[in-house]
Amino acid sequence: MALKLHTESLQTDPARPVDTAATLSAAPGATSASTVRKWRQLAMQREVIVLLAMVLFNLIFTPHFWSLQTFNVNMTQVVTIVIVGIGMTLVVATGGIDLSVGASMAISGALAPMLFLNIPGPGGIALAFVLPVLAAALCGVFNGLLVTRLSVQPIVATLVLFIAGRGIAQVVTDGSLQAFNTPAFQWIALGKIAGVPFQVLLMLALVVLFAWVVRKTLFGQYLLITGGNEKAAYLCGVPTATVKLIAYTLCAALAGLAGLISISVNSSSDANVVGLGVELDAIAAVAVGGTALTGGKAYIGGTLIGALIIQLLRYTLLAHGIPDAAALVVKAGIIVAAVYVQRRSR
Repeated sequence: MALKLHTESLQTDPARPVDTAATLSAAPGATSASTVRKWRQLAMQREVIVLLAMVLFNLIFTPHFWSLQTFNVNMTQVVTIVIVGIGMTLVVATGGIDLSVGASMAISGALAPMLFLNIPGPGGIALAFVLPVLAAALCGVFNGLLVTRLSVQPIVATLVLFIAGRGIAQVVTDGSLQAFNTPAFQWIALGKIAGVPFQVLLMLALVVLFAWVVRKTLFGQYLLITGGNEKAAYLCGVPTATVKLIAYTLCAALAGLAGLISISVNSSSDANVVGLGVELDAIAAVAVGGTALTGGKAYIGGTLIGALIIQLLRYTLLAHGIPDAAALVVKAGIIVAAVYVQRRSR
């Protein structure tokens, strides 16, 4: 009620512009900037401590962990999870979820070989990088329209493509495996700059870019405001539907890019396998990274650390002879623990 009266008082004075951020900050229960900064610092410190503890454990007890080869293996295996996790962080910040990122990866990974194998020269390579990502982005637009225009719950809206998207990829490829050896295309995953895998540099660049977008741009502010209190944001003039649509589109586009990296690493594209289960890893990375699954927060750097924690945990268990199935159980326990810690902190 106080928010409504405050908004109406601003609108009755035409000479006084409405400051959306100020209006929302005046609402009862609104979180101050200093409180947000303190929570972010505490969350990041906790995650960094856990990551460093795991690194220290492996340095002491895991043979050959210190080798450059082990470092490269862990970093390259975490790239697709982080890239998908960045997009998932944007969606979760709006209070939503995207279960279709694996299907978006499959669609992108299915289209790319069809382009560069049938269109010779640099033109085919260029189209293979652009069109599949655009196709994945269209999947995000579809999800966003279901959520914003038809008011379908995000978990149901994205479940549609979760089921149908991989089927679309299988129909497009006729269910066949597409094997290839195209260095110009595969450089995105196998190329190196100064000895560092390009895919790792690309991942870090995307982390920096979207961390800046969330913290320094108007879209980033609108994103957090929408997830924090969508009704209040709408009353204050925030284009909540557009913000959510953009978030779902970016999430799917990033998943499409991850799909290109995934098929490049394997030198083949199989719609049955590409992106399988990545949505769970991405959600886990977001939750462990400190982003509240209820919306209103987005820690891109935390998602990177969360993904590293999950990858390092899996590597540690496998290195000590514990089967991968047990790693899935431990991963589920970590998600529960992360959500519990978030609720206690709130």
